[in-house]
Amino acid sequence: MPKVIGIDLGTTNSCVAVMEGGEAKVITNPEGGRTTPSVVAVTESGERLVGQIAKRQAITNPENTVFGVKRLIGRKYASKVVQYDKKVLPYRIDEAANGDARLMIRNKPYSPAEISSFILGFIKKYAEDYLGEKVTDAVITVPAYFDDSQRQATKDAGKIAGLNVLRIINEPTAAALAYGMDKKREEKIAVFDLGGGTFDISVLEIGEGVFEVKATNGDTHLGGDDFDMRLITFLADEFKKDQGIDLRNDKMALQRLKEAAEKAKIELSTSMETDINLPFITADASGPKHMNLKITRAKLEGLVSELLDKLEEPCRTCMKDAGLSPREIHEVILVGGMTRMPAVQERVRRI
Repeated sequence: MPKVIGIDLGTTNSCVAVMEGGEAKVITNPEGGRTTPSVVAVTESGERLVGQIAKRQAITNPENTVFGVKRLIGRKYASKVVQYDKKVLPYRIDEAANGDARLMIRNKPYSPAEISSFILGFIKKYAEDYLGEKVTDAVITVPAYFDDSQRQATKDAGKIAGLNVLRIINEPTAAALAYGMDKKREEKIAVFDLGGGTFDISVLEIGEGVFEVKATNGDTHLGGDDFDMRLITFLADEFKKDQGIDLRNDKMALQRLKEAAEKAKIELSTSMETDINLPFITADASGPKHMNLKITRAKLEGLVSELLDKLEEPCRTCMKDAGLSPREIHEVILVGGMTRMPAVQERVRRI
């Protein structure tokens, strides 16, 4: 029996697992990570980069590095979402002949499904290396609010990558399955999913192994990246006050700052303070400059408090749409890297 892989094709990161002895086992990528950045880039020499290696050069090669393609997949160029993204994204988005959004990388057009297929193809390859056999069958998860064209485009991406997509599963349903919720008797659960680029909240009703998504809400532009951005802005402002140099004008420095901010944010989920230490971050006429700052958990929470506030409204709306009060929800499942942040967990408790 050929193996079937399960892929979480995320806005910011993707992940793949396989069933081994009744348990889902996450397959690590060639760099040893459990998740792979959903980033695709084309270098000057025309080489295609996928994953961590593409993410590492994102700031120094912004026009030709595509991230967050999930926001564009299966959408029309004229749609509000695409028009909003076009303003904020560094890479070029224009209109395909059929009215869909498409990307231009080094003057070559790509559909969002093609870009997604490069990520899926990369994942498929390292899953095959791990399993030691060819893999063709896969299930892929999508947000509960994806419409038919977004689901079809995701399937197409799988097909281009050489995968036979057996099923497209709603992300909150997949999360509930992963937590063994199908074993429960009748329950109402909330799945709170705060990832790298998006925030989704869904209310599900479970009965006899059947999952029904009652309501879904969220914010397609709220996620870990925004939390990182707040910290980057703070660090750059502090450095400017201190040294009179704005690191945001220096792409190499900004790439290092971005990586340091993400690392600090992750560390502050388990410790109360962390050091950001970036030697030789830049230089001026008087010589090299270094960044050395202490950041406390409280400081980070202060910087992102407004983002935490933004989590509340979609949750309330979702419960209202499902016709439930917070008391009627039996369990809340937390999904996504950002839910490891204590302040986020605290906010969920409050809601």
